[in-house]
Amino acid sequence: MPNRHIFRVALEPVAGTRFQPTGFPDLGTGTFKKPTSGPEKWIECILVESEQSMANHLESAAWDHGTDQPVPEFAGLPYVRVVDDKGEYLTSSRTEAHRLSSAFIRAGKLSDGTLMTAHLKSVFNLRAEKPLSASDIAKAVFALDPACLVHGVFFADKDLPGQPKITRALTSFIEAEDVQRADYGGVKKDHVTHGNTDERGSDEGYGSIPYHRTMWTARTITASFVIDLDQIRSYGLDEKATRLIEVLALYEVRALLEQGLRLRTMCDLTPIEGTDIPNLPSSAELTVEIAKLTRELSADLSNGNALTVTWTEGTKAAGKKAAKAAEVAADTNVDPL
Repeated sequence: MPNRHIFRVALEPVAGTRFQPTGFPDLGTGTFKKPTSGPEKWIECILVESEQSMANHLESAAWDHGTDQPVPEFAGLPYVRVVDDKGEYLTSSRTEAHRLSSAFIRAGKLSDGTLMTAHLKSVFNLRAEKPLSASDIAKAVFALDPACLVHGVFFADKDLPGQPKITRALTSFIEAEDVQRADYGGVKKDHVTHGNTDERGSDEGYGSIPYHRTMWTARTITASFVIDLDQIRSYGLDEKATRLIEVLALYEVRALLEQGLRLRTMCDLTPIEGTDIPNLPSSAELTVEIAKLTRELSADLSNGNALTVTWTEGTKAAGKKAAKAAEVAADTNVDPL
């Protein structure tokens, strides 16, 4: 039996009974049917929030968007911080969809002018026609940003031989069962120009414009969280580092549930009052353990220092030009046989 933490949490809307699920391009709401043992045989269900979106929400629970810094509990953990040429914050490996593999990170430069792609290739010890060492890559990622071992990262870059990939160790999604549509409409009123004209139309925002929306109600809404402990152990880290990854994942689940799941303006969910979540430690317990493990692993965690890279509009183009020049130089300096 695979070794996992599995949490299922019953949710309800903060106000009312309606909610708006996530929408997908060219699809809209993700609907599906679930088999039951009752006379209905199948019941209508919807995907309220996808795995990718929930990963973003979980990461946000450990990031202070007001200060553009990690929350205090994660302050001793390294990550990659991206700034512009004036040193002003742009993004980070904690907030980018592709984490350490973000284009802004890979195309950035270190303080000594080294391209981040070249730095990653070096710290991962990547070589053409050489098998990847999963353990070495995991240890290098741990030193750069251990959160990437929780949520996964894929270095889909032809300049990184083997294109290392780490799948999610923490997977989450929200589903609603036995659902019904709640259709309604409204109108955006124009109190100045009551009708559209050839010169001023709805494309520009003029005129009174009717609209319709679809929300949903459900008999049950459930958030599921799965932490794959076997995968975390497969990274080959020592016992304390392995435990730290597990505790970080547990903290994000607990923090997200305590902060509330305001997924969208019209999708604000909260655990049903009185809901007990067995085997999920309190935020206080997890905070103490994170601090203890972070202190003990300080050397492996780059002493908690963020790695700052600078990204500008010309960085990527300059990097490609430099790489091409190096190839040309290597070709011209080869001794003839």
